[in-house]
Amino acid sequence: MTRIGKKFSELKLAKRKALITFITAGDGSLACTERLVPAMAAAGADIIELGVPFSDPMADGLAIQLSSERSLANGTNLTAILSTVKKIRQGCDVPLLLMGYYNPVFVYGIERFCLDAADAGVDGVLLVDLPPEEAAGFSRFAAAAGLDFISLLTPTSDASRIAKVKKIGRGFIYYVSVAGVTGARTTVAQDIGPMVAAIREKASLPVAVGFGISTPEQAAAVAKLADGVVVGSALVKLFEKFAGDELIREITATVRALKAGMEQID
Repeated sequence: MTRIGKKFSELKLAKRKALITFITAGDGSLACTERLVPAMAAAGADIIELGVPFSDPMADGLAIQLSSERSLANGTNLTAILSTVKKIRQGCDVPLLLMGYYNPVFVYGIERFCLDAADAGVDGVLLVDLPPEEAAGFSRFAAAAGLDFISLLTPTSDASRIAKVKKIGRGFIYYVSVAGVTGARTTVAQDIGPMVAAIREKASLPVAVGFGISTPEQAAAVAKLADGVVVGSALVKLFEKFAGDELIREITATVRALKAGMEQID
């Protein structure tokens, strides 16, 4: 069991839900990423997603697109990200997963990537454009290296798709709560509860819900229904306004507020 599985088990025993936060690796700088990860963990993030920047982030809204552009302009690549993860692991044990697109992993070399990611201290990988029908090869290499392959489900996923995700997925299932790209929304989708229940009927993995969640109130509402809450764009937008120590203060304050909201659920 990876750190991700252990974290969900610990939280379940404590009757608590996971706060999963997302930032793009290398936004600001990789040195900034190295500082932010332990700071977010200390503020209440249970699992942290590091986005791998890509030039064509088709599933992402404007905030994360711009974040990827800033990171790529800083020269960020997979090799540098893995080196940063290794540095983070010297003093921080928070579960980490890399989230991104298949192309950079394919160029790096699938088996090599899985082995190097595991060696660096990565716990899981989520590739948003690698559907379960085409993921068997990658999932085998990931499993052999000890990485969780996190799979996506959406509001249009049927029983057949859920069954395929159940077969290859590990760690948790990421349920995309809205159709379309990433980005903060003003309201939470109304069908989250029924969809999470439908997924749980067919798959035993924890279910985390993301896309569009940006406030403590929204995080609390989703935490009542799911095992985890994913917040990304609301954090990534802070990189547009702040830098350095001020950025770290703003992000940790936001993470702390999100976690506090989730802790108040019945």
